[in-house]
Amino acid sequence: MKDTLYRSTDEPLKPFEFNKRVVDVFPDMIERSVPGYPLTISMIGVMADEYAQENTNVYDLGCSLGAVSFAIQQGLEAGMKNKKCKIIAVDNSQAMIDACIKNIPNEAQNLEFVLQNILDTEIINASVVVMNFTLQFIPLEQRNNLIKKIFKGLLPGGVLILSEKIIFDDEIENETMNHLHHHMKALNGYEKLEIAGKRDALEDVLMPESIETHLGRLNSCDFKNSFVWLKCFNFMSLIAVK
Repeated sequence: MKDTLYRSTDEPLKPFEFNKRVVDVFPDMIERSVPGYPLTISMIGVMADEYAQENTNVYDLGCSLGAVSFAIQQGLEAGMKNKKCKIIAVDNSQAMIDACIKNIPNEAQNLEFVLQNILDTEIINASVVVMNFTLQFIPLEQRNNLIKKIFKGLLPGGVLILSEKIIFDDEIENETMNHLHHHMKALNGYEKLEIAGKRDALEDVLMPESIETHLGRLNSCDFKNSFVWLKCFNFMSLIAVK
């Protein structure tokens, strides 16, 4: 379905949440709103195959409709080593999990979808953990502890793949990247009213941080190396190695 959630002003604007209305239009919403999203998903599948270790767990925290989980599964199946891993996909939205379970292939025996707040998820025997545009929805004061928990649950050589919307310390750079992002959305068919409505709905719900803040947090948690592997406008993805 086409995303027109913020085209009407008939109803009072409510804070953004991943409810059934969002789930119904989510594929269209995210592909038209997040620059480089298809590339991000496909390359996560590539990286998961590279870093996944035999007989370990791979976590997709904040899995939404399972695009990352399915990409990881396909990557592992297509990989030359055909590694046997369990993919654990977690989301706190009942509507998202219901849609994931409905779409899961019958042969996907290694894929489990879990309805849970990721702050409560136990990370154990993990070689790959992915948070694809998830941390930005976690309260700021809880982010450090979440990253520390992930680090503790990762095996040596394991990786965290983290994709986020970002802000910039330089005011001109920040304004330019935001403008280009909104221009992209306009070219993808969103009206100015929709762009403004979505921005207002996400205020105090999605709280972006700078690349430097993310890298500093990862460094403080003792990740051996952290690199930005993809950046497009005010969105980026990085990989951190334990």
